[in-house]
Amino acid sequence: MDLDLQGIGMTSRRTRERLIARLREKGITDPQVLDVMLATPRHLFLDEALAHRAYEDTSLPIGFNQTISQPYTVARMTEALLAAGPLHNVLEVGTGSGYQTAVLAQCVERLFSVERIRPLQEKARTRLQRLKLYNVMLRHSDGGMGWPEKGPFDGILVTAAPAEVPEELLQQLAPLGRLVIPVGGDLQQLKRVTRQEDGSYVTEILEAVKFVPLLSGLVR
Repeated sequence: MDLDLQGIGMTSRRTRERLIARLREKGITDPQVLDVMLATPRHLFLDEALAHRAYEDTSLPIGFNQTISQPYTVARMTEALLAAGPLHNVLEVGTGSGYQTAVLAQCVERLFSVERIRPLQEKARTRLQRLKLYNVMLRHSDGGMGWPEKGPFDGILVTAAPAEVPEELLQQLAPLGRLVIPVGGDLQQLKRVTRQEDGSYVTEILEAVKFVPLLSGLVR
């Protein structure tokens, strides 16, 4: 699916294909994730001054001390969330620029995304509308609390790091649902937590990561 019928031409297909090749070299294998990331115009999620760096495999600032995650991290987290099969009702904590949101929205049936910084959320909303991604619902709220009214979720993806996995998010997982989340302070680990049918949880450590901290409090 080529989402950006107008803006993607400013960046050659060869440039985007080089990015996908780097993701493959780093171990990303899910064909759906790779196809979606090839088609999703990352430059639209950056301010014009940084758009020329959109297809580098690096995180970049988006204001408010937040960043757009590097493409590898987006691919790794999406792949980890999808690994056990298709997802229908998914929560994203931390809309940010909307780039991870756009990638995830093309891989799941329904996506609910919360963001505590309203100006970022409003920019993301405009970008998602431009790309005609209509299966996403956005909410301005404290991400650590999730969105319990829309749960339970068979997938939750968190784009900022708490010191510990929030109990509120665990409680919003459906049986066999999985949560992909960075956890820690100076040293962080990407974890996947799966809720078992008996209500217990199994935690896997995927790799070392570096994310901005998960903060509370709304910014208007």
